[in-house]
Amino acid sequence: MTLPTVHVRDLRPDDPADTEAVVRVRRAALPFIVTTVDGVAFALDSAHPDARFRLLVAETADGRVVGTAHVGLAHDSPRPGQSYVNACVDPAARACGAGTALLRAAEEHLAEHGAVDAYAWVLAEPANRSFAERHGYRPSRSSKFLRLNLVEAALPPLPRELPAGVEVRPASAFAADPRPLFEADAEATADEPSDVPASLDDYQRWLDGVWHDPTLDHELTSVVLVDGAVAAFSAARTDGRTRYSSAMTGTRRAFRGRGLAKLAKTDSLRRARAAGYTDAFTGNDAGNGPMLAINEWFGYEICATETRYTKKLGGTSG
Repeated sequence: MTLPTVHVRDLRPDDPADTEAVVRVRRAALPFIVTTVDGVAFALDSAHPDARFRLLVAETADGRVVGTAHVGLAHDSPRPGQSYVNACVDPAARACGAGTALLRAAEEHLAEHGAVDAYAWVLAEPANRSFAERHGYRPSRSSKFLRLNLVEAALPPLPRELPAGVEVRPASAFAADPRPLFEADAEATADEPSDVPASLDDYQRWLDGVWHDPTLDHELTSVVLVDGAVAAFSAARTDGRTRYSSAMTGTRRAFRGRGLAKLAKTDSLRRARAAGYTDAFTGNDAGNGPMLAINEWFGYEICATETRYTKKLGGTSG
């Protein structure tokens, strides 16, 4: 059998067919991640210059896109030299060399820009794990993807009366000044388990890269306030059709242990169902016991597991 020739290049942002092909591949390979045409374009447009971000595609000789990869430097990590490459291939086109070609192009790009360590999320399936290990990657932590059928789920009711001083609002209520949400997100992100710690310390970059992301649904993102201060939130990403994803649920340190994350998520999920969304997804680090317990309480079930793989690229940081 002769394998098709695969060519790797950058996404053509001005070609709608190119972006649509990337969305098609991602949805086929990673159906539990919300992916939209606008979201793909936004990822390119909003990338920080220091990230050296590239969105690569692998196409066959006849111009068919069969794979794609996000590649960049973790510029917001306090540890220099960290980078990421997350590649996926259309399940219908595996074993054609697309994954190898994408990985080679990604590693060359990262090494050229001083990356020392490359991290990649790999579906915990034998073929995927074997592929990563053959290319010099070694496993570290794991993450669980979970799904909730919003049509059939017995979602918990909202309290008839909230405790004194507690209220729930959509993120859209902060349109004039979202800084309190940035501060809550920064604190929750700092405490999130990760091989590559991230630090949110640039408000404008957060506005540009998070708040204005077209997949972030401001109406379905729920925020809990205590005496007027943001205490907890559940951020929602949607595809505008049927798929809803919890991007981050967090509570500020001073308010933890009071059930406020559950309140925020309950409110968001119930409003998502009312808006016509049928499938809810979320992802949790395998070591994040409290959040996994909350999602189990809601009725989420594990639908996939990813393992974080890492490889020394031999570059020098700086």
